[in-house]
Amino acid sequence: MMTKANLSKKQNHRENHTSFKETAKSVGAAFIGVQSDKNRERDFSQGKLSHYIIAGVIGVALFIGVLIAAVSIVLP
Repeated sequence: MMTKANLSKKQNHRENHTSFKETAKSVGAAFIGVQSDKNRERDFSQGKLSHYIIAGVIGVALFIGVLIAAVSIVLP
């Protein structure tokens, strides 16, 4: 059974770390150069390194995929 102290610890832990969705949005904004200073500071203080690595690899793979698709459409 969860006590109030355990629940508040879990809530504080969630508030101190960004979710993967927030991380992906932040990486996307940084990727195109429109990320705000406030979000960048939040990312460095609360983000998990593994989330940023995964989101960055996914972002690069998507970017390369879009480039390949665009080139193959233009140059049949």
